[in-house]
Amino acid sequence: MSHSPLLNLPGPSRELLDDIDRALTDARDFVADFDPELVVTFSPDHYNGFFYRAMPPFCIGTAADGVGDYGTHQGPLDVPADLATECARAVLDSDIDVAISAAMDVDHGTVQPLQNLFGEATAKPVIPIFINSVATPLGPMRRVRGLGAAVGAYLATLGKRVLVIGSGGLSHDPPVPTLATAPPAALDRIVRGVPMTTEQRQARQTAVIEAAREFATGQGRLAPLNPEWDRAFLDMVDTGRLAEVDAWDNEWVAQQAGNSAHEVRTWVAAFAALAAQGSYETGSRFYRAAPELIAGFAVRTAVCT
Repeated sequence: MSHSPLLNLPGPSRELLDDIDRALTDARDFVADFDPELVVTFSPDHYNGFFYRAMPPFCIGTAADGVGDYGTHQGPLDVPADLATECARAVLDSDIDVAISAAMDVDHGTVQPLQNLFGEATAKPVIPIFINSVATPLGPMRRVRGLGAAVGAYLATLGKRVLVIGSGGLSHDPPVPTLATAPPAALDRIVRGVPMTTEQRQARQTAVIEAAREFATGQGRLAPLNPEWDRAFLDMVDTGRLAEVDAWDNEWVAQQAGNSAHEVRTWVAAFAALAAQGSYETGSRFYRAAPELIAGFAVRTAVCT
């Protein structure tokens, strides 16, 4: 499922929010019927927990706290440290390099889907797995698929009902700072992890709202959404053709769908984890190109067949 800070902010139309909520309601019903004993979430970060001072491609949290950005959960998540550590060990044994964090900070990319699906972020035990989707250079997509497959193979040994979440937008290019474009204050944040003040957080929130307003009216300088690319990606995961991502070039993804389209890495990992059990079938299928959210927004549910 996609996430967006703008779901919690003024601006999006009631019609758009109602349309997305119908899709999320279907997902909530799916999850309630499944009643998972454990949740594993593949998520990006937006320079709230991971910074250029040490930016791993992948990281598994053995403990985690929500930072509370954009009105999401602030405080500890219920992370089973023993299972998270075993998962990391299994992934490393599968020749996929992954970091671990005993004090992971997670933002809306991790927390918003948990709150949307369960009502609160602490409702279920969760293993958070970070996938770098913003800070270049990025690793090859085949490694992301390998990560998902390794996690899925481990989960199959647990004998538990496990819900796997991939949290990321499809085509989108929001105003995220980079090493090349960030002003000095933002550099301190994205490199050294210097916390934002209350005033800075409010200013960032205001800037995001304004950028979305301009984008929705065809103004501003953000790259346009690419619904054709989004639908092709969704068709690929719907039909189980995940191996196609192995040939993807990272620059091609950014050119076609925007710099933050790399968040589809979380989807690839989640579906690869499911595919590690064999074939799967997608159920609920929702997609909408949503300029008001600066994102191609999608929701899928899937089960093993």
